[in-house]
Amino acid sequence: MAARLPSWAWVSGLTVAATAAVVALAVQADHGPRPTAPAAHARPTASASATPSTAPTPSGPPALPEASGVGRRIVYSVQAHRVWLVDATGQAARTFTVWAGTVDPKPGRYSITARTAATVGSDGVKVEHIVYFTAVSGVNIGFSNALDGSSPPPANGARTGGIRLHKEDGAALWSFGDYGTKVSVVE
Repeated sequence: MAARLPSWAWVSGLTVAATAAVVALAVQADHGPRPTAPAAHARPTASASATPSTAPTPSGPPALPEASGVGRRIVYSVQAHRVWLVDATGQAARTFTVWAGTVDPKPGRYSITARTAATVGSDGVKVEHIVYFTAVSGVNIGFSNALDGSSPPPANGARTGGIRLHKEDGAALWSFGDYGTKVSVVE
């Protein structure tokens, strides 16, 4: 009869073999490609410019303007015709282009003061998801989307303050922007 090995010898042998396999895999992994963090999550440094930047990031849409405030907010760039929905951590959760009315809000900090589920806009188009945040010379300024998803028709000299959104973006802004939600308007 052959001599039997004690159980501690078997366990020790299996442990050594498993350790050797893990070390071999670790060495192979160390020579492989390394993941990199996406550029979209990079934070500006202290030396970053204080002027708003809407230059495209290497991986996507324009970056959130740096001088647009802090915390959870809606950011609207008058010149870029773009909106960012910014979460509580300061990251843009969503961004999209818009069609501006003929009356622009002044750069500054505002809050949503009124919400209307649906109405007819000053351009005669049925709109929904209207959130108002200021008025300029008697013209109410707010975000909305056309019920049929269309872009606004030419104003033909009319003074309009509606910032028109695509239908899906209007629904997203409506969900995001409750009464009191901060709105930051930048150039």
